[in-house]
Amino acid sequence: MEKFLLNAPQQTEMKILNSLYAKMVLDKALRDFRIEQILKEIDKSLQYRNKEKFLRLTEELNFIS
Repeated sequence: MEKFLLNAPQQTEMKILNSLYAKMVLDKALRDFRIEQILKEIDKSLQYRNKEKFLRLTEELNFIS
């Protein structure tokens, strides 16, 4: 039992680190997905010559990147 108590802080730290790592992976995946969406929308705005949408999307892309 004493061993368990000595390892408790380490186990808590590992849970926190794992949680942070999972959040970082999820955040990156969501950001990459949004960048892909924006690039597709930029292509459409160029195809339809929509300057306002193009400028808005490129601004958002610069903000994310």
